[in-house]
Amino acid sequence: MTGLGRTRAVALVGLAAHVVEVEAFLAPSLPAFALVGLPDASLSEARDRVRAAVTASGIAWPNRRITVNLSPAGLPKSGAGFDLAVAVAVLAGAGVLPDPRAARALHVGELGLDGRLRPVRGVLPAVAAAVAAGLPDVVVPAANAAEAALVPGARVHGAASLAEVAAGWGAALPVPDVDPVAPAAASLPAGRHLDLADVAGQEEARLGVEVAAAGGHHLLLVGPPGVGKTMLAERLPGVLPDLDEAEAVEVTAVHSVAGTFDPAGGLLRRPPYEDPHHTATPASIVGGGSGMPRPGAASRAHRGVLFLDEAPEFSPAVLQSLRQPLEHGELVLHRAAGAARYPARFQLVLAANPCPCGRGTGTGAGCTCRSEQRRRYFTKLSGPLLDRVDLQVEVGPVPSRAVAGDGTAVVAARVRAARDAARERLGGTPWRANGEVPGAWLRERWGSSAAPLRELERAVDRGTLSRRGVDRVVRVAWTLADLAGRTTPDAGDVGRAVWLRTRGTGL
Repeated sequence: MTGLGRTRAVALVGLAAHVVEVEAFLAPSLPAFALVGLPDASLSEARDRVRAAVTASGIAWPNRRITVNLSPAGLPKSGAGFDLAVAVAVLAGAGVLPDPRAARALHVGELGLDGRLRPVRGVLPAVAAAVAAGLPDVVVPAANAAEAALVPGARVHGAASLAEVAAGWGAALPVPDVDPVAPAAASLPAGRHLDLADVAGQEEARLGVEVAAAGGHHLLLVGPPGVGKTMLAERLPGVLPDLDEAEAVEVTAVHSVAGTFDPAGGLLRRPPYEDPHHTATPASIVGGGSGMPRPGAASRAHRGVLFLDEAPEFSPAVLQSLRQPLEHGELVLHRAAGAARYPARFQLVLAANPCPCGRGTGTGAGCTCRSEQRRRYFTKLSGPLLDRVDLQVEVGPVPSRAVAGDGTAVVAARVRAARDAARERLGGTPWRANGEVPGAWLRERWGSSAAPLRELERAVDRGTLSRRGVDRVVRVAWTLADLAGRTTPDAGDVGRAVWLRTRGTGL
């Protein structure tokens, strides 16, 4: 007797999810099991996991020649998340699962040798793709059910074992009472309840943080150790507005694929914060790994903050790898198994000492670095990278009698008002904040009041600013105007933007 069974699964290539038809053809021939359709090594091993899980579930393994095809065959497929779909297709072809609805349902999950279902990464984008393709019925491991249920329109069934899934599709077998496999502990950042009021003094640096939050600008903080650079960077996410619905789904999908998402808290509504150590490799920052690359810190910081403390200590390869996401807001990682595309529109915050010893300015202890050491240290931050950083602020020592400024709640309210003004101006465009807008578009909006731009043009002629630098100054000027409640920037906004761009040196 020959049988053909079908069901659906999902292949993730970066954040792009593709619905895959899983077909199992059982022929009366010598027993064998072939898996075709560009599976990777972990997926090819599904043959042994599925056979053991079926037997452990009390179902007789069909002693026939089994060919499982994953269609479209030209799409690379990876991971153990196909195990459940392969098992369902085989059992449907063997006549064990009489319910025809199994062919239209999505099955995602890894099988243990005892037949239990183990959770997998990337369930949120997988289920979203299935629902968008008109496949609302999804079967996932019990540990992934809460995450799958976050997708509107999905009819989710969380199962603890293969036997439970088979019985749900009409198989005549007892369902053992097994404990669901608990999800692996996600590497989540510690909860942050940090207030800007903790930072005493530092009016200029606090202004830089507020402007960065209001316009989505990148920020460089330069100053000796102990003046509060890290404290300021850690408090930037707190003044950023909540993510809207589309942003929350996008950010949550990235963290689902990365394995850093806890579904118990629902969608991620707050901007993420990533602060990798300066010994981090390029792969850990931009993403990588064997087979299909996984998202790195830059993508996990999407719609949030990526903070590089002691930035000149990072390897040049890491720093240069950030130029693509800073310019385009996404990362495209090419590997032998295919290309993965991850969003990476983050706010970059760099912190640096003025020199290797850290005492280059204002501490009174005196700098012990030679001039070539100072030059070599800071030039690790290349010109092309710094040219993409809108705000560059000097952070000096704090006087003993310095007082705290406004707290996070007060600053966040001003930031929200400025973001609302920018959102109204940018309505109907693909941009959401001033830091994303081309300078040419903003200059056109200036109209006849663009006299302050003439000084910037003279700065280009003198070589003080690059053309990209002029665009960055224009963006910051519009953000300053939004914070002040003005409809267009004035000469004072342009001057302040130049000051924030050039670490207080002006033109």
